[in-house]
Amino acid sequence: MSACRRGCQTNLVALALYPSECQFRTVMPGWPRVKPRCRRGGPYYAAQTRRRVGAPAGRDTQEALVSGDPGPLRSFNPVEVGRLEAAAWMAYYQRRWLRLLIVSVALVHRAFRMDWPRTLHGAWLVLRANQLWAPSPHDSDGARRCMRRFYALLRLAHGGPADPARAARLEVAWWAAHRERQHGALSSSALSSADPLVEALARLYAYLYGVPEADVRQAAADRAAAMDLSDEWVALGCPADSPLIPAERAALVRSYAALLAAVHQPRAGQARTGPLEAAPAS
Repeated sequence: MSACRRGCQTNLVALALYPSECQFRTVMPGWPRVKPRCRRGGPYYAAQTRRRVGAPAGRDTQEALVSGDPGPLRSFNPVEVGRLEAAAWMAYYQRRWLRLLIVSVALVHRAFRMDWPRTLHGAWLVLRANQLWAPSPHDSDGARRCMRRFYALLRLAHGGPADPARAARLEVAWWAAHRERQHGALSSSALSSADPLVEALARLYAYLYGVPEADVRQAAADRAAAMDLSDEWVALGCPADSPLIPAERAALVRSYAALLAAVHQPRAGQARTGPLEAAPAS
């Protein structure tokens, strides 16, 4: 018999396997048998279980559903996400791919709350999707494949969206709507009806968060307004000191504030996904 760090009397084999924490019941003669520190239901047990290899995906999501809490992915900071997305858009249009990757890492981490390995993988997938979409003609199939893998990664981490392929189609659909808007390719009938870009964004938000499109249409409209400011900045040659940059950033912050107001509420039985981030494809 020997003693672990906590003073528990245990055998040498157990001490060799678990040198920092005694995983066995105390066996000191004459003392009552006590439960180990890592008891089921305690906070230490919960933390260890979440880190255990093979734990079910979306465990934090399931706990949020049970507790009625909106969950961390519906509790994002609109100022942080808006500012980071504005920086990502600038890097995209300047074709500064390394800068876009760095900003995307921060944006994915802040917006989707994944661990660092998945954050890095997700940021790389977003970068590749935008690189495939950027040239003209673009590779829409390749962009959808990358975004499908991104949403599959998000489902693995947090349990949603349920259909990554559908989420990817909705994602690239608003990219296409924005490109048509940016280059004036919309028909007169489209201009006279509801804004196609706003509708495409609202459909994506509604699917990701499981809310009615009407609830997220204001967030979609503010984001489309930010894209208009970004397009104007691009048309001017992307000047670094343009007053359009802070205006675009403010519009994105308003957009994510409206999105947070719409989705920061418990939705029983639905997976919590995070705020969408991607450079405005053009």
